[in-house]
Amino acid sequence: MQTADEQPLASGVGAVLRVLDRVAAQTVDLILPINSSEALGKITVRLDECRYLPSDPSANAYAYVTVTDPAKPQSNFSAWMIASSPALSALDHSRYDVWVVRCTLP
Repeated sequence: MQTADEQPLASGVGAVLRVLDRVAAQTVDLILPINSSEALGKITVRLDECRYLPSDPSANAYAYVTVTDPAKPQSNFSAWMIASSPALSALDHSRYDVWVVRCTLP
């Protein structure tokens, strides 16, 4: 994968994802390795990929995330999230917001 200006991206070993529970008014940071998932409340969050610019790892992160809610299978989410533009590919869930904060590096 490359960015719009054709800079190659490196793969992280995991990611930090932030989850907002709107009902409880609480945020939780999930630190997930690649190809792992964690249940949180009524949802399960899975991380498949996290990529970043090797020249500036803190500048941005691109994570492929899947969010499932067994009670609402029609609201499942599976897409790339971009740390600098969380609204570009946002989870549409009545209770939770999930966004990528950064990749974890090897």
